[in-house]
Amino acid sequence: MPAKVSTVAPGLPMSAVDNEMIKPKRTPLYGRHVDAGGKIVEFAGYEMPVQYSSVIAEAKAVRESVGMFDVSHMARLTLTGTAVSEMLEWVTTNDIAKLANGGGQYSLLPNPVGGVVDDVIVYRIDAEHFELVVNAANHAKDVAWLRELFGLKVHMTDRTEDTAMIAVQGPRAAKILPMFADLPLFGTQHGRFAGVNVFVARSGYTGEDGFELVCDASEANALWNGLLAAGVLPCGLAARDTLRVEAGLPLYGHELTDETSPIAAGLGWVVGKHKSFVGSEAVKVAREEGTPRRLLGIKLGSKRLMSPGMKVFVEGAEVGEVTSGVYSPVLETGIGFAYIDTGTKLGTAATVEIRGQHEPAVITGKRFLKPA
Repeated sequence: MPAKVSTVAPGLPMSAVDNEMIKPKRTPLYGRHVDAGGKIVEFAGYEMPVQYSSVIAEAKAVRESVGMFDVSHMARLTLTGTAVSEMLEWVTTNDIAKLANGGGQYSLLPNPVGGVVDDVIVYRIDAEHFELVVNAANHAKDVAWLRELFGLKVHMTDRTEDTAMIAVQGPRAAKILPMFADLPLFGTQHGRFAGVNVFVARSGYTGEDGFELVCDASEANALWNGLLAAGVLPCGLAARDTLRVEAGLPLYGHELTDETSPIAAGLGWVVGKHKSFVGSEAVKVAREEGTPRRLLGIKLGSKRLMSPGMKVFVEGAEVGEVTSGVYSPVLETGIGFAYIDTGTKLGTAATVEIRGQHEPAVITGKRFLKPA
């Protein structure tokens, strides 16, 4: 079945899409997506599958069994040098010193005013070798930012084009990949699957158990086909977006921006309290004094979809603005995130203005489903 091409992915963030004049890239797995009848959209400068069968079926597969996503558009950077650990301590918010060899952590790249350049995953291979995974939409920005901060102290190799990355997610993920079942969360290991050498991390973006596998670009098809043969269902970007909102996970460009404080976003837990980093004084002030708004969840009383920018009201007064919205197949209702005036209590009745109508809602915590 030929692929259908669109420039807009319904329900997905488009702030990351490159200018239309720039020809989008393709991951090493593009042909597999076309062969499977994937609907292709332009996202973060790549032609990516937004869905194959249906968003609901794919999201349910990950919640109930196992699915896989081509996440090769995510940028992969190798950092080496005698000063790499010290420099990462300065350019990220989390405590690099806590990482042992083979360990990883979720972190942020902060800016001098206390905002967020990007959210990232840092993996320590050894004291002089780290791997960094950053958002596709921020690839060029992050590389330029890090080169400026690192100077000549750290050698950075961009391995995005030379490798592919597949996320295997769901309660059956460890049964599909039993050789990696003993890895702790964010733990890493080198191994083989389907005859392919892989670097594996126990991580993901769905709230379920799972692994992210990195291999040479030339072996991407063999790895994908091996997972297909093992019964793993291909899933698209729309299902991934649904799953991450259900699990309370932020997306850069929506919940996180260069102007957003990690404290307002509820990410104080990935900000070291006893270390200095870029913008640490500004973040300290936000932690101590609070922020005007904080990121919370919004649950509608219907199946309607919220979109970024829609206003949230309590007793007729505007109290916030939606940043993400999806339909949850598990909860069978519309859910999303919004920055809400600080002091607004969880459980507060609210409305969201959707195309001129005030849709009943309730303000909740960000996590709609407890991650496995």
